[in-house]
Amino acid sequence: MITSLYASLSAFLIVRLSLSVIKLRRINRISVGDGGNEELQLAIRTHSNAVEYIPIALLLLLTLELNGAPKILIHVLGATLIIGRIFHAMGLPAKNLKRRVLGMQITIFLLIALAILNILFLVFTGPLKFW
Repeated sequence: MITSLYASLSAFLIVRLSLSVIKLRRINRISVGDGGNEELQLAIRTHSNAVEYIPIALLLLLTLELNGAPKILIHVLGATLIIGRIFHAMGLPAKNLKRRVLGMQITIFLLIALAILNILFLVFTGPLKFW
């Protein structure tokens, strides 16, 4: 199953972002919340944003794979997910608006593409086939 590769890579990214939050909590001695620390706020939001977007993207990627999409398409879309999330994860804490926006644009367009592709595969090849 190809999606397991991108789920694993996503897990590594989420763990990396978690470790950044933990490191900043230890340095600043903040156990809960952000304590008004801007760097910690950004790290928390970077982690949270990944956790918010990655699961739905992986679910859509998996269903597309299960619907019989070509392997190369699954790889291209999975790689796009990882690239978009890395751009966002690098841009937000660095306050690099260009990189952050690019990461979000990649992610949003990917979600839209995955949703449309899943519907098309269902309508033209799956249980919703109308002809």
